[in-house]
Amino acid sequence: MSTRLSIIVLWMCFIILLVLGIVMVASTGLCAAVPHGEDPATFLQKQAGFGFMGLLGALVLSSIDYHKYRAWVKPMWWTVTALLIMCYLPGVGLTINGEQRWVNLGITFQPSELSKIVLMICMSHWYTLYREQAGTFWNGFAIPGGVIFGVQLVLILFEKDMGTAAALAMSGFCIMYVAGARGWLMALALLVGALVLYWMATGSANRMERIYAWLDPQAYSQGAGRQQWISILAFARGGLTGVGLGDGIEKFGNLPFAHTDFIFAEVGEEWGLVGTLGVLLLFTMMTLAGIVMALRTSDTFGRLLATGLVCTIFWPAVLNMAVVTSLLPNTGLPLPLISYGGTNLVFTIASIGILTSVQRFTPTIRQSCMPIRRLKQNPRL
Repeated sequence: MSTRLSIIVLWMCFIILLVLGIVMVASTGLCAAVPHGEDPATFLQKQAGFGFMGLLGALVLSSIDYHKYRAWVKPMWWTVTALLIMCYLPGVGLTINGEQRWVNLGITFQPSELSKIVLMICMSHWYTLYREQAGTFWNGFAIPGGVIFGVQLVLILFEKDMGTAAALAMSGFCIMYVAGARGWLMALALLVGALVLYWMATGSANRMERIYAWLDPQAYSQGAGRQQWISILAFARGGLTGVGLGDGIEKFGNLPFAHTDFIFAEVGEEWGLVGTLGVLLLFTMMTLAGIVMALRTSDTFGRLLATGLVCTIFWPAVLNMAVVTSLLPNTGLPLPLISYGGTNLVFTIASIGILTSVQRFTPTIRQSCMPIRRLKQNPRL
């Protein structure tokens, strides 16, 4: 697959998912607005508006040479770090549903969504500078993983946003692996990360209850396991082809956050197994197209950046669908491009714009899809 075909496939999948998301927000958002006395069209109008803003931003970003971001790495990293710290400041940071993800600076948004893009740029820039030292401890692991990446990851983790932190951590590990970081160091970091997650889970009664609910959703169907239990019922009711768009019943007060974190359950109820597999296929095709484009990119910075940005869309999608289908405990993570939410939607579409820039402004295209880890043995590639 050529890079031009890859970017066409990526955009086609992205547009279909975006349209599907707006349709599903129209179907589920109306039920969420009425109990709060809001205009029934509020969620649809906002989602469509955010989608339009994101598309305009993607078009602008696709016309900017992605190499120019390297000159702004330090200011971008410090700015986002400051924004993440603001989440903890009274009067600026907002706590919603027990999580400190938001800041209010005239507009309300989640700095963690911006952090995804900025960290991918910073990590890619670092490994481009120290390409030959990617296998060393300091320049290949400790500084990029522990400082550049680790500081913001810890800030996000202690916002009680474990879902975003987990998805971001996996995206960062993908960049480190492709860049050539030592496998045993990454394995050690994974072990430490697992111990931290275990400590955070066991130290919180709320998180432990979520784990118990995940192990037995029916027993906790009136409490912590309500969302996952109702989502199972929604999938069961949808069957093979679904009950029809707009005809789902679980969204009428039964399924909390049916328009946000658990919108995939309503896709299953209204579109059935065919619809859910279609969504999974679209995300898979978009990811594969992005990976092929990254592997065929001759520029090290562009290859790593494309890999990271694709991962920031792929991993949240996988984790969200795993949670909604009860394969993982509830983490409160939106489904990219489909769930209602302005910050997530705008910055996800922005990632598509930067990926397009990588395709447009790469000086030459590699004929081989050999990963960067093997470049030391094949320097001519």
